[in-house]
Parts: sequence; structure tokens; C-alpha cells
Amino acid sequence: MKSIIKSVLCRFLILALLSASFQASAGMIGTEHAAAAAAVQADRAVVMGALSRTDVTNEMQAQGLDPSVARERVAAMTDAEVHSLAGTINSAPAGASSGWAIVIVLALVVWFVWYRK
Repeated sequence: MKSIIKSVLCRFLILALLSASFQASAGMIGTEHAAAAAAVQADRAVVMGALSRTDVTNEMQAQGLDPSVARERVAAMTDAEVHSLAGTINSAPAGASSGWAIVIVLALVVWFVWYRK
């Protein structure tokens, strides 16, 4: 009895597998798609690299933020959000704001010229 059930079951499974159509399709992807995917990965690497810096990690911990939670949130961001954040990181000045330095230098020059008369 078991052999009859096995035989029928095997034939049914073979028939089911052969009746299903397996299709595979392949195509060329454009350069813009490959470049966009590489750019997204590069942007994520920039943001993750900034989060991995020790001074950033120390400042986040000082403000009560967990760096691992920040990394998880960056991983959950959309590609557009990561691109925007990476652009902000890349265009930010490498120290404090240079605007205040210009104001202070101009104030010193004006003060020096005013009192030199």
C-alpha cells in the first residue's frame, strides 16, 4: 500500500514540476543605472564614515544618542535622503563656521584702521 502511494505521489510531483514553466530573462543595464547604484553606495559610505569617526561618536554619546541606533536609522533612510545628507557632509566646512572668522577679522581690521588715525 505504501509503495502505491509513493508511486502515485512521485508521479504527481514529477508532473507538477514539469508542467510549471521556468523562465529566466536577462538584459543589459544602462550605465546610468550602474552609476546611480554606485553613487548611492558611495553616499552611504560617506555618511557611515562620518558616523564612525570618534569625535562624532563621542559627541552623540554626550548628547544621549546611541551611535548604533544612528547607524540603523541611516540604513533605513531612502536613497534621496542619504544623497542629501552626504551632500551636506561633503559641503560642510572642515571646522567651525568660517562666517564668524570673517566677521571677527573684518572687525579687527576696522578697529585697527579706526584707532590708527
